[in-house]
Amino acid sequence: MVTLLITLAIALLLCSIGFKNYVYFISIGYGLAVAGMGVYLTIVGAGLPAIILIVYGIRLAGYITYREVATTYNKKMKGEIKDGKTVPMGVKIALWISVSAMYVCMVSPVSFRIVSGFTEHSVMTWVGVAISVFGFVFEAIADVQKQMAKKKDPKRFVDTGLYKIVRCPNYLGEMLFWTGVLLAGIEAYTAAWHWVVAIIGYVLIIYTMFSGARRLEVRQNRVYKESEEYWKYHDTTPIMVPFIPLYSVEKHKWLVL
Repeated sequence: MVTLLITLAIALLLCSIGFKNYVYFISIGYGLAVAGMGVYLTIVGAGLPAIILIVYGIRLAGYITYREVATTYNKKMKGEIKDGKTVPMGVKIALWISVSAMYVCMVSPVSFRIVSGFTEHSVMTWVGVAISVFGFVFEAIADVQKQMAKKKDPKRFVDTGLYKIVRCPNYLGEMLFWTGVLLAGIEAYTAAWHWVVAIIGYVLIIYTMFSGARRLEVRQNRVYKESEEYWKYHDTTPIMVPFIPLYSVEKHKWLVL
């Protein structure tokens, strides 16, 4: 329990950047929190799965920071994302605490390696790490491909590279990463509450990814509504998971965050 409380303190500290800009709670703060918890868990001996968290968090926070500072992303998204100026402080505090707790749950499979004293790198650990690394690379490539495509033609939707496979490959990569984290720690779940916490974190990030995919779809449907080429792409390319014919989540209001 002490390990989880320490990771919560780290997440709260690093997510506090969200008080500067509301959206940072779930963007830059997310990456920083994961990296920070990974540093602590590496120090206390959680092994390779913890190091993977550091790399993932730094890459994510760095990419989002670059996008904020060096691209036209902020200008393009003005009006789409709340700047937090009119959000009551009580709401900000509630979000700060809730997302920090969520990040702790997501990272808990690595924390439980310390809690349970299971720090061996078993076959399942390596399987989980391999899936996480694949997801990490997949997401990073998708981000770069989107950035390059938008630089070439800012007004066109992206349907090249990994975007030929699914419409949200970056979200798919993120889901694969956390699937690997969940599996890498599975042998360390020595109590029922370990399973509960780990599964809560996993379910929440999967839900968050599908919610993000819905927001993106709604925005793209509005922006490209006159494009026949877009609708053909929309109707023939799965939104999130390859080979599963789920092409739209726009009508799933339960995905609204």
